[in-house]
Amino acid sequence: MHKHVLLLIGLLLLLTSASAAPNIVLLFAYDLGYGDLGSYGNPTILTPNIDRLASEGLRMTSFYSAPSCVPARTQLMLGRYPSRVDLGGSTSAGGDGGIPSQIPTLAQSLKAFGYRTAMAGKWHLGYAKDEFLPVGKGFDEWFGLPYSNDMMPPWVQTDVPVWLYRNLEKIEHPVDQDQLTVRYTAKVVDFIQRDASQPFFVYLAYNMPHLPLHTSGRFRGLSRGGFYGDVIEAMDWSVGEVLRALDETGKSKDTIVVFTSDNGPWLNLPARMLSGGVLPWHAGSPGPLRGAKHTTYEGGVRVPFIVRWPGLIPAGSVTAEMAATLDLHTTLVMASGASSPAGGDGYDLRDLWTGQTNRSARREFIYHRGKSAQGIRVGPWKLRTVEENELFQLDIDPSERYNMAAEHPEIVEELRRRLDDFGAKVASERSER
Repeated sequence: MHKHVLLLIGLLLLLTSASAAPNIVLLFAYDLGYGDLGSYGNPTILTPNIDRLASEGLRMTSFYSAPSCVPARTQLMLGRYPSRVDLGGSTSAGGDGGIPSQIPTLAQSLKAFGYRTAMAGKWHLGYAKDEFLPVGKGFDEWFGLPYSNDMMPPWVQTDVPVWLYRNLEKIEHPVDQDQLTVRYTAKVVDFIQRDASQPFFVYLAYNMPHLPLHTSGRFRGLSRGGFYGDVIEAMDWSVGEVLRALDETGKSKDTIVVFTSDNGPWLNLPARMLSGGVLPWHAGSPGPLRGAKHTTYEGGVRVPFIVRWPGLIPAGSVTAEMAATLDLHTTLVMASGASSPAGGDGYDLRDLWTGQTNRSARREFIYHRGKSAQGIRVGPWKLRTVEENELFQLDIDPSERYNMAAEHPEIVEELRRRLDDFGAKVASERSER
């Protein structure tokens, strides 16, 4: 009898632990290429802390974002394709746009379920009104920049200064960008070390490696990957500090940690960027993929993705199944115990992450350039419709070297129909607004 009681108590403790809302740490790089990490095949840049995260969790090799920053952050924070969201204007320097009040952010969804929330880093989803800033969109606190770090002369011709914010307060101009990664990391570590009575969600949105590159002096000249490598290795140091804080506070086992990027590397720079010390090789690598930032080829949209959830995600897992930033809103909210967000385009990835299935709930992805849908992937087949129909079988041709549209007109027709159906749905939604 005594043995059965102990077994029952153990089972109850296990069920209670499994049902507890996990902490969530979301690490979001800026312009990091698919081939920039050791765990994704980079031969010279050292990323031991990010690679450790991969060895202790799941690495996805077909994870999608968007080919530029605002659409990528729209998908991440709102779980919706950018063509389905009206920000009401630009969210860059001088812009007056922002997230509509009727669409909940990931932070708002988690905060409503009892989470403490914090953000450090680049926002770029509205700043003209206080309600558009992170503290108006579900974050209890924020320390960072309202938009990209290049939005100043000589790269962008604007009279609007780039300010560093603390919550709603502008606290520093000009900003010492060399110290941003270090300062953001300190804010996140401090947040993790605080009261553990509530679950927490912390979002660290790095300004790097977006141009112009910056990093603290202690990281300069250390990487075989040059200045760009220095910047990535500083980010890897930051990830290590966050993981250390989780370990030292005993929170690692109860925390989902995600590391990913907003889009691919910024290659083929516009003339405006090649000044102020920026050089053409101050950019990363798409690895084996074709294209780069601002294109809907794989190199612009497919990004590194690593997730660790101790005890639930098998260590050292790898999958080529399809998933997207859109899915993080749904997956992380449902992991917290809350209901699935309404009106989104995301899927719950938990069964795939934990190995309960080897198939992703996402079977289709729409490629966007800004608000324009430029292509669709269904299973291994991708149709891109920018200037001509381009059809690629991504399982055997991830580099998109062979256009198979002529060989498979029936697949082109089917994918085109599905893309047109999506466009008609979006047009109908716009007409109802």
